[in-house]
Amino acid sequence: MEKTYKVFAINPGSTSTKIALFENEEKVFSVNVTHEAQKLKTFHEIKDQLEFRTETIMEAIRENGVSLEGVDAFAARTGGLASMEGGVYELDGNTNQILAEHAFVGFAAKHPNNLGPRIAMELANVYGGRVFVVNPPDVDELDDVERITGLHEVFRRAGSHALNLKENGIRYAKGVCGNYEEMNLIICHIGGGVSVSAHRCGKIVSCNNIVDGDGPMAPTRAGALPALDLLRLCFSGKYTEKELYDRITKTGGLADHLGTSEVLDILKMIEGGDRYAKLIYDAFIYQIAKAAGGCAAALRGMVDGIILTGGIARDNYLVDELKGYLSWIAPISVQAGEFEMEALAAGAIRVMSGEEKGKIYTGIPVFTDFEHLKADEAVAV
Repeated sequence: MEKTYKVFAINPGSTSTKIALFENEEKVFSVNVTHEAQKLKTFHEIKDQLEFRTETIMEAIRENGVSLEGVDAFAARTGGLASMEGGVYELDGNTNQILAEHAFVGFAAKHPNNLGPRIAMELANVYGGRVFVVNPPDVDELDDVERITGLHEVFRRAGSHALNLKENGIRYAKGVCGNYEEMNLIICHIGGGVSVSAHRCGKIVSCNNIVDGDGPMAPTRAGALPALDLLRLCFSGKYTEKELYDRITKTGGLADHLGTSEVLDILKMIEGGDRYAKLIYDAFIYQIAKAAGGCAAALRGMVDGIILTGGIARDNYLVDELKGYLSWIAPISVQAGEFEMEALAAGAIRVMSGEEKGKIYTGIPVFTDFEHLKADEAVAV
């Protein structure tokens, strides 16, 4: 008889923490635990929230009558790490402790999900069980040619919805009786952020960087911009650095054009005859399609399937338009919504069941630059 694995998933956000309890693939409990905004402001740094968030989660567990006794594992979302291979990383007394430390201090970036591993470890200290981290946004598996830009000191780096992208790849492969590690896929996460990615045999070899402002525009992100026009904006004297940073990463994209990032509101505007709203939404779809076409080129046209995921993939108009642009490349599957909590639990189960081998986090970025190649050339000369 198949063993039933009990996994508690933890996904910290800006003002809330999603938690869910799984028994194998079945989600038996889930809630989004909200944290009072005024209370969060009293903490000087994100890491100072650890005790407060952990206690709030434990209180929610008690209030909902959920028992974590006998839990096999805690699986946490995290970030702020050095660039790393995709996979599942177990934190125990001997391995990956540097991962927990890097996340906690925000080695590469500061975000509440940095607290995920420490919250999981705190709960494991109480209830027992193993602790896992699954495919953080720091996953970087890009082909070297993907990294090169027209300036020698500027490189493209990965920054994507790796957790949801890879989970969708795994789900799709199983649905067609295939193996994610043996397929070539284009996976588009279309939500508050937009990740358009090429997956070759289980690795994300091409993807726009949602953190650094690359690729299609998104509901609140500007995406790629003409470099000289952006440079002129920077030196126009109209904006401070922070104002432009916020406009590019927080209030750009659909919100900058239309005053709202809510797609349902935009669709109502279009239904009401707003031609500019339709133009902007069509451009949003067009940019996603062009990025997906680039992924097809990165895979040399050998594409087994295209997956549309994320919350906005629920919009039939967007899906139909993308099918019109892309269906000549490969069959298109719609897996709308996000599966982050499911992905956390599934990753832990794959390692516990022996289906997948856990990875070791070194803290050394998988990519820095190509100076070693220049050094090799100099030696050769």
